[in-house]
Amino acid sequence: MGKPLRERRTAAEWAASRQVIEIADKVSEFPQLEEAVEADLSVLAEDARPSAWRESRVTGRLRFGFADAEQRLPTVDVVAQVTVDAVCQRCLEVFGLLLAVDVKLLLLDLDDEAEGYDELEVWEMQERLLRPQDIVEELLVMAMPFAAKHTSRSACKALTSPSAAPGEEDMTTPFAALRRQMAQDTEGSAE
Repeated sequence: MGKPLRERRTAAEWAASRQVIEIADKVSEFPQLEEAVEADLSVLAEDARPSAWRESRVTGRLRFGFADAEQRLPTVDVVAQVTVDAVCQRCLEVFGLLLAVDVKLLLLDLDDEAEGYDELEVWEMQERLLRPQDIVEELLVMAMPFAAKHTSRSACKALTSPSAAPGEEDMTTPFAALRRQMAQDTEGSAE
């Protein structure tokens, strides 16, 4: 038997089977996610990049079913998470970034609509056959922040570094020198 995460079936077939799929794979098994993480890490020198970042474990579960009693509206509950290596955009250090999704999707063809299911997010299917891995992968990629940053101020070197000594440039923020210049101009005009 193959891996259900990679099988292709119609949404109705998945839902009718009431399939539950456990996820336990590596980032390297999700090409789009792998590409996104690699792009983020590419700003670092090669020797500064973590070596085993592709080995990070993607875990979770998908549970297929129907939203309606008539079994016309397929759904899937998706719970997935992975901690990927990311580069903090403040301090440019690598840190573990948790990507987590917990969502119930209504699986609709592009032309279909369903009213009264506001608690569900609509997933418009581009193709007739659905591969569960594609849903998980796209949700995790969408969970990546535009600019990754440490979640704790104390973990970020840019936010915890001591202020510059007198006469030195404060490089913590890009506008520190401008702020000092504006303060000097304000003091000079007040005299």
